[in-house]
Amino acid sequence: MPDRPPVFDDREDAVLTDAVAALVESERALAELEAARVVQFAAAMRVALERSKHRPRAVQEREMALRSIAAEIGVALRWNDRAVQRRLGEAVQLVDDFPATLQALAEARISARHVAVIRDLGVELDDPATRASFESRVIERAATDTVAGTRAFARALLEELHPVSISERFARAEQQRRVWIDDDVDGMARLGVLDGAAKIRAMYDRLTRQARAIRAVPRPEGTDAPDAVDDRRTIDQVRADLLCDLVLTGQPAIDATTDTLPGGLGAIRAHVSVVVPALTAAGASDRGASIDGRSPIDADTARRLLAGAPAWERVVTHPVTRAMLAVDRYRPSPAIQRFVRARDVHCRFPGCRQPARRCDLDHNHDHARGGPTAADNLACLCTRHHTLKTETPWTARQGPDGTIEWTSPLGRSVTDRPHRYLAFAPEPDPPPF
Repeated sequence: MPDRPPVFDDREDAVLTDAVAALVESERALAELEAARVVQFAAAMRVALERSKHRPRAVQEREMALRSIAAEIGVALRWNDRAVQRRLGEAVQLVDDFPATLQALAEARISARHVAVIRDLGVELDDPATRASFESRVIERAATDTVAGTRAFARALLEELHPVSISERFARAEQQRRVWIDDDVDGMARLGVLDGAAKIRAMYDRLTRQARAIRAVPRPEGTDAPDAVDDRRTIDQVRADLLCDLVLTGQPAIDATTDTLPGGLGAIRAHVSVVVPALTAAGASDRGASIDGRSPIDADTARRLLAGAPAWERVVTHPVTRAMLAVDRYRPSPAIQRFVRARDVHCRFPGCRQPARRCDLDHNHDHARGGPTAADNLACLCTRHHTLKTETPWTARQGPDGTIEWTSPLGRSVTDRPHRYLAFAPEPDPPPF
């Protein structure tokens, strides 16, 4: 007897129907709101463009007005100002070059993710008429297809309409190759690579082949054998472990720096700063530590790094107030510098996490105007935000404990407080014997 189809409860069907209808309505409302937000971002961008007309070209390529407005919006929305600046540029581009796409979004015929596909691919077409044709055809497809399906259609259409051959475009695009990192949760992070598709796929294929070879190694008979290998890793886990092994221990195939760097490129090792609470370092707590004050890591990893670090800094804090009292390290550097970098961990502009070792030490009260070179008047600022503070009306007022109150050109105030941890940083040179 064939199986009978399952019978569903009418009440469950009613609940599901209502939920689907509500989701459709939410999607429509979100699309309308996103279209309105694009218009608002574009309006702010036009203010920045208008203000930059009156700035000398020598001042950071007339970008200070844009940076200041991006920081103003970022503080208000609790966004990173670099992300805001990117959104400002995308918004004005969408308004000017893709008006039909923005209209389709405002009418909720497509989603914000569809819009991103149209903009990211359509920007390759410089001719307005060709771009408009591309836009119209992709919008028609997006109105009835998923984002993935729309992207595949748009890529094929772009190849059809693009006036430049793929070979020429690849030669230009290859100049944008890069590596980046994104933090994840639970002590994890992602490493991204943008390079030629052939190389990336070849790298993935090699990792896959190596991983399969490892998993294909036969285990000795008898699970109690002393040399038995019980490898329970998935193929993805083996690929990840292989990549880490190759990057961290492998020798570069091309080593052009042997004459200038002892040992060449192969002698270079990863250099990160690790921040860990004192109780965790002592083994009395498992409270997590972090890399450069950004990426959380587990306590066991932090203690292993501490044990193997050839140089480290210790931050001594008051037992009650936890205010910093002193700093020392195996190889001393100027006391004020190591104090401030240990205290700040990263750039002190709200939302920025550029590691302190890559930042400038800035006088909050300008030294030329009588500001002292002291820990309570110095803070770590990355080049972007150091320039922003110097060239725009943004101001910073620093308290004795390192707390900084930032005030934007529109009068918005936000407070950034320093970390209070024990920190250690591996050095490239080994300690003396």
